[in-house]
Amino acid sequence: MKKFNLSILLFIFIGLFLIGCEKKEIGGVSKVHWDRDMCERCKMAISERKFAFEIINPKSGKSYKFDDIGCGLLWLDEEKIQWKDKAIFWITDAKDGHWIDARTAYYTDDSITPMAYGLAAYSKENRPKKADILSFEDAKKVVYKVEKFNIQKVKELGKNK
Repeated sequence: MKKFNLSILLFIFIGLFLIGCEKKEIGGVSKVHWDRDMCERCKMAISERKFAFEIINPKSGKSYKFDDIGCGLLWLDEEKIQWKDKAIFWITDAKDGHWIDARTAYYTDDSITPMAYGLAAYSKENRPKKADILSFEDAKKVVYKVEKFNIQKVKELGKNK
C-alpha cells in the first residue's frame, strides 16, 4: 500500500512539473480586472474599457496595463525600457472595447480620455469616416506634445507662487 501511495505521489509531482514547463504564447492580451487593476504609471484604477492600453515585453511575455495610451508611451521613456522598440502594444477599440493591435489602429485626437491625452483608437471597420485619422506614429507625437504642454503649465504655476 505504501509503495502504491508513493507511486501516485510521484506521478502527480511529475505531472505538475510538466504542466509548469508548458511553453506559454507571448504577445496575447492579459485579462484586465476592470476597476481593480492599476495603471502602471499613474496608479489610477483602469476602468475606461474603451481607452485601455497594454504593453507586453516580447521576451518575457510580462504585461503592463495602463488607463490611457499616453501613460503607456511615457512610461516606456520614464522607465528607460530597453525593449521598447520591440514591445507589443494592444489598445481597446473606442467603439466596441475589443482589443486591437495599437501599431495598426486608426486614431482620433478629440476624445475625452482618462488622462486627457485625447487619443481614441479604432479598428479599420470601426474608424470614423468623417474624422481626421492619425497613425500610431502620429498618435505618439500627440502624446509627447500634450506632455510637453503639461510640463510647461506646471512650471508656470510654480513661478506664480
